[in-house]
Amino acid sequence: MRFSGHETFICRYTWLPKACSAIAENPSVLTNDEEAMVKLGVGKNMVNSIRFWVEVMGVAIPNRQQKVFNLTTFGRRVFSEDGFDPYLENIQTLWLLHWHLSSRKADPIFAWNFLLNRWPYPELSRSEVVTAFEREGKRLGYSHSSVTLAQHLDIFLRTYLPSQKRTAIEDSLDSPFVELALLRQSGQRRIGLKGPLEDVYLFRREAKPELTKAVFEYCLDDYWNRWHQTERTLTFRDIAVAECSIGQVFKLPEDDLRTRLELYVMSGVAQPFEYQLSAVQGQVTRNNIPDYDFLATVYETGYNHG
Repeated sequence: MRFSGHETFICRYTWLPKACSAIAENPSVLTNDEEAMVKLGVGKNMVNSIRFWVEVMGVAIPNRQQKVFNLTTFGRRVFSEDGFDPYLENIQTLWLLHWHLSSRKADPIFAWNFLLNRWPYPELSRSEVVTAFEREGKRLGYSHSSVTLAQHLDIFLRTYLPSQKRTAIEDSLDSPFVELALLRQSGQRRIGLKGPLEDVYLFRREAKPELTKAVFEYCLDDYWNRWHQTERTLTFRDIAVAECSIGQVFKLPEDDLRTRLELYVMSGVAQPFEYQLSAVQGQVTRNNIPDYDFLATVYETGYNHG
């Protein structure tokens, strides 16, 4: 599990496009603090944060022996100068980045892994989650302080919630993931019987028509490749509630998932997946369609920010 590396900075709108452009020009730029500070126009701590975010979002991979960062196929095809979305203008790119960030199998980010997969309640508050972080961290053999865990939680919350305080312009810039509206404030309640009030948050567990069929297919194929590579068939439960599944990462209710999967009931048209209806538990089968480009399909239609 990774608890740090973000240097308490959320990812900013311009960081990924700028970093990818810089890496394409010079793969060693992010491994040289001084050069990166000049090229990206940020301070040293932000350089460290950018290294973290480009890696955990599946955009670039560090090669520490050669002291370079190499763009992944995803990073190159999306953010290169002639890529699908070089300036991060398409909201579907945000869904894909959220997917990569939240569904990591190797070195998962603790807050994302715990809150998206194992938080059992409909609501969450800062004090409750920090306590749960401490308990879960100890169970896993970690010994992070409550301060470190609280900072880690704050990064998760600030990634998906709009800023409430408007001070310096740089500090008030929201994370691009705020547009996904995945998390919202639902009210306040007291800490204990007579403690101060604190904000309470709620995951948006509802149908998400703005998450397109093409994004759903890309993520299902990617999930299959990384978590169930040797299996040809997955159950509905695998897709709905298993660790780092589409249902968990996107907080999709089961009826929305079934509606999406029923599009793949045998129709006589070649599709990347087939869905077999069942009274107990449906099954999804992956078809081998030569040269089917899941990523390109995501960008066949617009859906820019707005």
